[in-house]
Amino acid sequence: MATKLELLSAQVKLALGVNITKLTIALGEITVECKVADMLEVCAKLHNHAELKFEQLIDLSGVDYSDYADGTYEGARFAVVLHLLSVSLNQRLRLRVFAEDEDFPVLPTLVDIWPVANWYEREAFDLFGIMFENHPDLRRILTDYGFVGHPFRKDFPMVGNVEMRYDPEQQRVVYQPVSIELRNNVPRVIRDEGFHNG
Repeated sequence: MATKLELLSAQVKLALGVNITKLTIALGEITVECKVADMLEVCAKLHNHAELKFEQLIDLSGVDYSDYADGTYEGARFAVVLHLLSVSLNQRLRLRVFAEDEDFPVLPTLVDIWPVANWYEREAFDLFGIMFENHPDLRRILTDYGFVGHPFRKDFPMVGNVEMRYDPEQQRVVYQPVSIELRNNVPRVIRDEGFHNG
């Protein structure tokens, strides 16, 4: 007898057909990948199909794969990962879509399918620099409007680019280049040579 994941996998393959570029089952979850050009159609089918009914988007996150697998990864740098939930059918699914352009990653907005995507997409834009075409209000949500860069990108400096401080002489907040000196924040671990597990 087929497991619930195998049945869901078969239903997803049947509903999405050639729009799937990859489907994997690992750690008790299904991950589906599709091309950017097919993303809206795939999401609409996942949301509306009678056997899928993924009516809830429970998470959307950006991912930067530039240092993935200790630098041995070869593929697109930026992706968006969606976690979907069907309350009515008690099933979950993960959808991953890679942006085609590393220098200017763009994906379509999902606000018309799942309105909750609004703030998730703003977060992915703010932290990773991933653009969402036709988003109704794509602006920073977590960092300051004057913030330079996208802090969750792997190439963003650990200490940032600018710092903000209150200047008592000017009686206002001022921005200036970072004055923190670079240092290693990884603690040293000292172990006795005779230490054994077990």
